[in-house]
Amino acid sequence: MDLSATGDPVVTQADPQVHVGLDLKQGTVVLHQGGTDYAPHHALVEFASPEGRPWTAQEARFSAQGPDGEPVSLTVDLLNDACDGPRAGVPGVIWKVVALAATSAGDVGITYEPPTS
Repeated sequence: MDLSATGDPVVTQADPQVHVGLDLKQGTVVLHQGGTDYAPHHALVEFASPEGRPWTAQEARFSAQGPDGEPVSLTVDLLNDACDGPRAGVPGVIWKVVALAATSAGDVGITYEPPTS
C-alpha cells in the first residue's frame, strides 16, 4: 500500500465517547437476571469524558445466548442517577470487565480506575 499522512488529529466533540469491545471466554462471566443465567461471550463498554472531565465508564452491554438459544443483550448502567459517580450495587465482576476494557482503551488515552468496593 502506498500511503502517506500528515496532521495532528483533535477531537472536537464536547462529550467524547469511546466504545471498547471485549470477547469474553465462554463461562468466565455469568449474569443472573429474573431467575435466568446468561453466559455472555462479548462485552461492549462505553467510556465518556464529558466537558473535559476525567474518563468514566457509563455503560456495559453484554451479548449472550438465552436458554432457548436466542441472542440476548443485557445492559448495565454504571453511573448513578446523578451521573456523578459509580452506581451502587453493580457486581464486582462487571467492574472487572470494565477494568479490562479500560486497559484496552489505554491506547486511545483513556485512564481509568475502577471504583473501590
